[in-house]
Amino acid sequence: MEDERTRPRPSALGRALLLAVALAWGCAALFATKIGDIEKTPGQYDGRTVTIAGKVTATHDLLVVKYYEVNDGTGEIAVVTDSALPKEGEHVRVKGQVKQAFAIGTAHLVVIVEQPPSR
Repeated sequence: MEDERTRPRPSALGRALLLAVALAWGCAALFATKIGDIEKTPGQYDGRTVTIAGKVTATHDLLVVKYYEVNDGTGEIAVVTDSALPKEGEHVRVKGQVKQAFAIGTAHLVVIVEQPPSR
């Protein structure tokens, strides 16, 4: 029988690391960029790869492009995709490149071009 005093105990650092990994794994939006931040300063995000998370509010399958709209509570943005469109109401996590299509004065059109999922 092993003595309680000789059994190795997890270090405080090890427990903290385990907790951090569990939190990151369990919360899909933990490291997501806020859509509202992208909308406020689109020029700062243009060309950058970001991850967003939110609810799909609409889907559009046009002849030349497929896209869906994602709302995270701070804003809404269109996501252009080559993959199958998600269902409206579905919660998604998307990684892609921000593209500022045009900017005229304070008006601007910003989309995210989704990166295909790695397999």
